[in-house]
Amino acid sequence: MQSISKVKRQINPALHIDGILLTMVDSRTNNARNIINSLRQVGAGLNVFSTEIPHSVRAAEATLEGESIFKYDAKGKVADAYG
Repeated sequence: MQSISKVKRQINPALHIDGILLTMVDSRTNNARNIINSLRQVGAGLNVFSTEIPHSVRAAEATLEGESIFKYDAKGKVADAYG
């Protein structure tokens, strides 16, 4: 929320946020589940999208290769979540 406020103040006062997309989610941990539940309950006044993009080493590899996840691992869980 601090980053959004800073961008609005310094770069784009007309910025409108449609919601929060949870990325790099590892729902196997209690910490991640607690954070997700807190965001969904409070949401800082913003919509929290139901889609969760899972954490994946393949996504990091795609970034290093300079390729989209759809090209690098089209059938993987991250591409599927974005699709």
